[in-house]
Amino acid sequence: MQLYGLKTCDTTRKALKALRGAGAEVTYIDVRQDGIPPDVLDWFLVAFGDSLVNKRSTTWRALSETERKQDAATLILAHPTLMKRPVIHTEQDFYLGWGPEVQAALLE
Repeated sequence: MQLYGLKTCDTTRKALKALRGAGAEVTYIDVRQDGIPPDVLDWFLVAFGDSLVNKRSTTWRALSETERKQDAATLILAHPTLMKRPVIHTEQDFYLGWGPEVQAALLE
C-alpha cells in the first residue's frame, strides 16, 4: 500500500498512524518532498478527476484566475500541495481522503 500526502498534514498523519497500527505495510510518499510521478498522477486523475484538486486550500486561494483555469495535472505538478490528501493506493483500488468510508474499507 502506498500513501501519498504531506508530512505537515494532520489527516495524512492520522491515516498513516491508523493504517500502520492496524498492521498494514505502508510506503509513505511526501508529495512536496518526493513529488508525484506523472504516470501516478494520471492514475489519480482517472480515479478522482478534478476532485483531486483541493479548492479550499491556501495554495488554491493564492493562485491567479489564469492559473486556476489550468488542468488538474498541470496544477498539481506545479503545486503538489493542491492535491487533496491523503491518496491511498492499494493493490485493488485508490482512495481519496480519510473519511469514515475510507477508514471502514481499509481498517476492517
